[in-house]
Amino acid sequence: MILSPQPTGPRSDFLRTLSERGFLHQCTDLAALDSWLCSGAGTAYNGFDLTADSLHVGHLIPIMMLRWFQKTGNKPIALLGGATSRLGDPSFRDTSRPLLNQEQITKNLIGIRRVFERFLAFGDNPTDAVMVNNSDWLGGLNYLDFLRDIGPHFSVNRMLTSESVRQRLEREQSLSLLEFNYMVMQAYDFHILAESCGCLLQLGGSDQWGNIVSGVEFGRRIGGRTLFGLTAPLLTTTSGAKMGKSVSGAVWLNADRLSPYEFWQFWRNTGDTDVGRFLRLFTELPLGEIARLEVLRDSEINEAKKILADQITRLCHGLDAAVSETSRRIFEAGEVPAGLPMVRLPHSLRGAFPLVDAMVVAGLAKSKSEARRLIVGGGVRVNGGSVKDEALRLGDSDIQNGVIRLSVGKKRHVLLQPV
Repeated sequence: MILSPQPTGPRSDFLRTLSERGFLHQCTDLAALDSWLCSGAGTAYNGFDLTADSLHVGHLIPIMMLRWFQKTGNKPIALLGGATSRLGDPSFRDTSRPLLNQEQITKNLIGIRRVFERFLAFGDNPTDAVMVNNSDWLGGLNYLDFLRDIGPHFSVNRMLTSESVRQRLEREQSLSLLEFNYMVMQAYDFHILAESCGCLLQLGGSDQWGNIVSGVEFGRRIGGRTLFGLTAPLLTTTSGAKMGKSVSGAVWLNADRLSPYEFWQFWRNTGDTDVGRFLRLFTELPLGEIARLEVLRDSEINEAKKILADQITRLCHGLDAAVSETSRRIFEAGEVPAGLPMVRLPHSLRGAFPLVDAMVVAGLAKSKSEARRLIVGGGVRVNGGSVKDEALRLGDSDIQNGVIRLSVGKKRHVLLQPV
């Protein structure tokens, strides 16, 4: 079931686009999937668990796969895991995910739903996207009936060979029955969407391969259906590091978790050797233009990085060139204009607020000890002026035009606003 390229390449627009842009990693039957997609508009889904109130850049590849699926004349389904989020996907994790209560899951669902509205067109037309929640069918299941009707179609021997499960067991790390059931739940999702929506294709990252194959096999056993699974490679840099973290934490897709300026800055800092690959994966620029940009060298490659940052920021946040202009002035001219992240400080702290506390509140340091190291090392500035006194306290005299500007290095800036 591993991907084997066809001699002439895919004929369907969707698979050809994915192949040209570097999305294809594994497929259960590439030739049969290609034929199905050539026969008319198809339906595919990708699932997203509600483990936080925003998705992050690690989710951009599956989101872009759904976007290209729609742009090539097909119908995408974004499945939100209102039920499976209560279990936790064990795929390639060392420990169990923290269990979430229903209030947290509902809050996360509201935040995540906003992301898809930027990337997909929803509506009632044949190729308009649909958003579903698996709690609608998993939430009311009777456990005994489910075991009797669904259990016989799953082999524990086969489930134990799943790479994510096997790795956990080889490391002698606990794998609960709760987590072990996750692939059964995901397979059942695929079955329900195939029956109710004619969805024959599941998309996902390569870490989902075992779960996806289980769903394909379950569909064949329970309904005699031919289903397909297709995965993309996980997002890593050329060095092999897992991508998705910035100096201040996860690179979230919602503006209330990470400002558009910081999001733009993350992509502007892309390594030279990753620019071409990321332009293919995360933008819709023509391949010829990408080929021109990726061969730029030295200072010229920075222009390609700005284009990458502009394009993906516009897709994710729907913003115009104002974001890149603000960022350009920070990167190249050393200015710090309006539009930077803003953190409000309680009025009671005015006149007596330690700089180390301000840096932690502003997200410029993870702890007071880290803040002290940055200050003593000369990397911190207040209103553009360098400071090295770790005991410094911010006061009214530091407020300029209603804010105090904190900076770490040349690229990280936050405005503190006493209220």
